[in-house]
Amino acid sequence: MPRFFVDLPLSPGAKIELPPVPAHHAARVLRLVKGAEVVLFNGRGGEFPAVLEWVDRDGVTARCREWRDAERESPLDIRLAQGISSGERMDYTLQKAVELGVTAIQPLAMRRSVVKLTPERASRRVEHWQGIVMAACEQCGRNHLPPVAMPLDVPQWLAGGPAGLKLYLSPGADTTLKDLSPPAGPVWLVAGPEGGFDPEEAALITDFDFTPVRLGPRILRTETAALAAVAAMQALWGDYAR
Repeated sequence: MPRFFVDLPLSPGAKIELPPVPAHHAARVLRLVKGAEVVLFNGRGGEFPAVLEWVDRDGVTARCREWRDAERESPLDIRLAQGISSGERMDYTLQKAVELGVTAIQPLAMRRSVVKLTPERASRRVEHWQGIVMAACEQCGRNHLPPVAMPLDVPQWLAGGPAGLKLYLSPGADTTLKDLSPPAGPVWLVAGPEGGFDPEEAALITDFDFTPVRLGPRILRTETAALAAVAAMQALWGDYAR
């Protein structure tokens, strides 16, 4: 059943005019018609089965049914600090990270990042990335949207005091995820951009008590490294192990 995120108050029996993006997707992409059943959610928990009451080129309206207490969140609070990579690589990483269950995303402007963002471009990219997150939640069934923060450089981010189990991906590390105890609180995972970590950034991250971990003998690309780590955590400690 198609799912649509709508940033609007939802309630049983409410008549909702879908915003332009989900309305276009429903009418032009999926070619849904009057009477089609869909699911609406607004990111505040749970979801509303709904039926389309009007579909045309000018808009789409839906009538909410009873609220459904459906949650598909991971038991792990995994927060991803991802070195900004270029174009589709970053989009792919964020999309799949959401599907794998991450709860928050902090883009990092790192020394070896190919993409350099001005403040204006950064705001546009965050809006774009939040759209990627929204679409991923629609697809995978999540009813809470992981927030995407404004990009920071490594010193700025570390000054904010990320807390919990703190890990960063390093192919040369001695520690693996299997060597660690299951986390009792949040997990911060730092992954580098295309060029990896600058030595000074890696040293600074280590100074803030982040543990370097390796995933295996092979070097993974930036768009897959964090995803492999999150999937492994879910298998070891999360809902993949259930």
